[in-house]
Amino acid sequence: MAAVRLDAVRKVYDNGYVAVAGASFDVAHGELLVLVGPSGCGKSTLLRMIAGLESITAGTLAIGDRVVNDIPPRDRDIAMVFQNYALYPHMTVAENLAFGLTLRDTAREEIDRRVHEAADMLDLNRMLPLKPAQLSGGQRQRVALGRALVRKPAVFLLDEPLSNLDAKLRLSTRVEIAKLHRKLDTTMIYVTHDQIEAMTLGHRIVVMKDGEIQQIDTPMNLYEKPANVFVAGFLGSPAMNFFRGRIVADNGLRLVIGSTSLPLPPAYGAQDFSRQLDREIVIGLRPEDLVLSERADDPATLAARLEVIEPVGNEVFLNLRYADQPIVVRTPPQALPEIGSTLPLTLRVSGLHLFDAGTERRIE
Repeated sequence: MAAVRLDAVRKVYDNGYVAVAGASFDVAHGELLVLVGPSGCGKSTLLRMIAGLESITAGTLAIGDRVVNDIPPRDRDIAMVFQNYALYPHMTVAENLAFGLTLRDTAREEIDRRVHEAADMLDLNRMLPLKPAQLSGGQRQRVALGRALVRKPAVFLLDEPLSNLDAKLRLSTRVEIAKLHRKLDTTMIYVTHDQIEAMTLGHRIVVMKDGEIQQIDTPMNLYEKPANVFVAGFLGSPAMNFFRGRIVADNGLRLVIGSTSLPLPPAYGAQDFSRQLDREIVIGLRPEDLVLSERADDPATLAARLEVIEPVGNEVFLNLRYADQPIVVRTPPQALPEIGSTLPLTLRVSGLHLFDAGTERRIE
């Protein structure tokens, strides 16, 4: 069983910079876990510590039943796929696939068997005699995956493997990785800054910021119940809309934002906000939870000025401004008013997310 366990794993560089501050989580055998966050959040450093390419300052890292803190990379039974393909340009695809096994003095018959097995799985058979310069970016990435695959490691580590590909290749290769994981039933830890990759690939996602873990959960739980403002704003495209203000009970519930106020849906009675009345809070609404209203006099309606329309085929993103802050609405294709017009929007009650304005933590 190739489970991975991190217990308070920490990385502090000689200059005092804390790259990872006490990461603790388990990765089950056969799970595809994604580490996601903005540049500099510590996700790649954490992956490199698991690989043995970075030393661990404190904490414990175990792969299977072994603590591997002081075990060199080649003895950890892991294989890593990097952002750059790191293929040997003078070698054929077959030679690149076989290189790691050759270094380990694996028998020639076993090397050939594993190379052809990986080539079959990744549709590389016709490319075995070719050299990397003759391949497309997507094909090179498949070779890099194959080189890890022939090792038959206990754990696969993937560090932003799709970032050098164009949008179409990213999609197709992402699907290939998901299929490959299902076939292998092995443990994978995948690093990306792309929240769409994280949401579509991960069984669970670890969201990181400034070296600290913000939340660990399944993709849909993260989307529907983000633990804080950062997670809520990072996951989802377009990002969640936020309204920061103070809730008052004045002819119904209202969120006072500077000189204006946002009416809240009647379904939320004052008793629901008894602990939040007269406190600063942040209300979050995803673009699909702001709906174009047919009634401008609806008490749960806000009026926002349309600034930009982004049609993307099966849906339209409306960029508006309300209370001097930008908001985005996701809507089906339809006849829309001109830029500069004012649109009434209704809040979908089920989509309201509440956060404390001071701590930015979720309010249940």
